[in-house]
Amino acid sequence: MSLLTPSFGLLFWMIVSFALVFGILTKFGFPVITKAVNERRDYIRQSLAGADEANRALESVRQKSGELVDEAKKQGQEIIRQARDEANLIIRQARDDASRQEREKLDETVRLIEVQKQKAIGEIRMQVARLSIGIAEKILRSRLDREDNHDKLVSQLLDEIEDSDIVKN
Repeated sequence: MSLLTPSFGLLFWMIVSFALVFGILTKFGFPVITKAVNERRDYIRQSLAGADEANRALESVRQKSGELVDEAKKQGQEIIRQARDEANLIIRQARDDASRQEREKLDETVRLIEVQKQKAIGEIRMQVARLSIGIAEKILRSRLDREDNHDKLVSQLLDEIEDSDIVKN
């Protein structure tokens, strides 16, 4: 017998051993292996489904965060616009108030100038009247220091009075 060719008895026992091991494996081993493979396949499917769901959730979160960022930008722009509008309103009101106060001060200044002007004119008239009376008094004294001038002046004034409307009425 050669080492490379097995005998019939050895071949028979090898087939019987193989069938016995195969039968035991079929009865007890393959169901466990098949169950483990199926569980692993289900776990992988669940993991893939979970990953898909996580990707969808992540995309949803990204979309929502994008919407929130856009909304925040819009609100920020609205706040800035409102702040600008309020600043412009405050500036406009301040200018109007300043213009009104300037007009009031100008009117008050014009009124004070007018009052001072009237007061100055009154003082000037008073001084002119005093000067006129003083001059008239000096002229009359110089004319009346002689008695013939005195009589002449009295007769002239009486003639003027007769000619005027005071005596005629």
